[in-house]
Amino acid sequence: METIWISVALLLALLALLGSGLWVAFALAAIGCASLFFLSNISVGDSLATAFYGASVSWELAALPMFIWMGEVLFRSRLSEEMFTGIAPWVSKIPGRLLHTNIIGCGIFAAISGSSAATAATIGKMSVPELTRRGYNRKQILGTLAGSATLGLLIPPSIILIVYGVATEQSIARLFVAGILPGLLLLAMFAGYVAIWSILNPDGAPKGEDESLPFREKLRRSRPLIPVVLLIVGIIGSIYAGLASPTESAAVGVALAHLLSWRGGSMNMTTFKTAMMGTVKTSTMIAFILVGAQFLTIAMGFTGIPRELATWINTLALSPYMLLLALTVFFILLGCFLDGISVVVLTTSVILPMVEGAGIDPLWFGIYLVIVVEMSQITPPVGFNLFVIQGLTGENIFRVAWAALPYFLLLLGGVVLITIFPEIATFLPGQMGNQ
Repeated sequence: METIWISVALLLALLALLGSGLWVAFALAAIGCASLFFLSNISVGDSLATAFYGASVSWELAALPMFIWMGEVLFRSRLSEEMFTGIAPWVSKIPGRLLHTNIIGCGIFAAISGSSAATAATIGKMSVPELTRRGYNRKQILGTLAGSATLGLLIPPSIILIVYGVATEQSIARLFVAGILPGLLLLAMFAGYVAIWSILNPDGAPKGEDESLPFREKLRRSRPLIPVVLLIVGIIGSIYAGLASPTESAAVGVALAHLLSWRGGSMNMTTFKTAMMGTVKTSTMIAFILVGAQFLTIAMGFTGIPRELATWINTLALSPYMLLLALTVFFILLGCFLDGISVVVLTTSVILPMVEGAGIDPLWFGIYLVIVVEMSQITPPVGFNLFVIQGLTGENIFRVAWAALPYFLLLLGGVVLITIFPEIATFLPGQMGNQ
């Protein structure tokens, strides 16, 4: 029982540090220092040095800045405009019409950026003004963008899956492949909801001139999408086929992203420098968080708190479903105050022993965790997608959150489905053998 109170005290101290505005990495390191100093006889300096080295030498981690760089380059290209032009003619006769461009566009861009916020910003800059001009329902414009952009965390290559893989020593290639079917499932659920809503509210998705385009014109408008689709298929296909590791495919993706940007006329020295600076800032931020989390993990290991917590939870005899229900509530609440990467690196050292003790596949758990973290991207007060869309549209953040509520519930439905049918996440990795 004493361990529980110590854990609660450490959690409250961490939340207090985060609430004070201290950087996440420093807050994690501070709690690690306090834990080692008061609860063990281990040298704080030696442990910090070990954590710094251990968090920075992983070869798999090299894929992280590469995929961020690829997303930064394409983020500053004409990709969003070309995606809207290429997708719009094909969805003009589906219930919901151009609202599906938000869903499909976010799905495509998610597969090349790996970032939820970048997906929302890139697609939103093009789709929000265009859909507003055409008279589409404002709430659905905001909701489809906020909800679909969360898929940037799940559809590979996903930055957060790389972080989870490094933190838990899981295969990043298998995690990437595991995210494909759940990502497509969520896209289908979002599209289905929009279609049903549009049938019930026909005035919210007005008809447009795209409906009368001949087939050949639709094909012509879709040609700019071909290089992007080939880029996605090349990255994911090479990983799935075992031809390249995530790091190797990321390097090829960066080269092709620069080629596409140059071919589209948007690559110049200013764009190159801006993309490089954005990559350095984001990668450094994530690296600092990983070092802080690694240090906290080492500290927790020496204090024995995770082991004792796992033992205590095992004494409660919770079924795997009850454990997942409790964790879902916990992650949603935590996600209201922390970004997704921080949630993952902060909790894995404590949660994973409990999960493995309950007989839950850590590969499946990674996909479950990412979907739950996706939900936190559209929950106030710290929903990153909400802030991005607020900046794009000037809307009140709670109005954006209200528009995103149906997609929050759909994500929750996705969690239920992969829990009942875990093969949705584990089938494709199971076909990869021992890669």
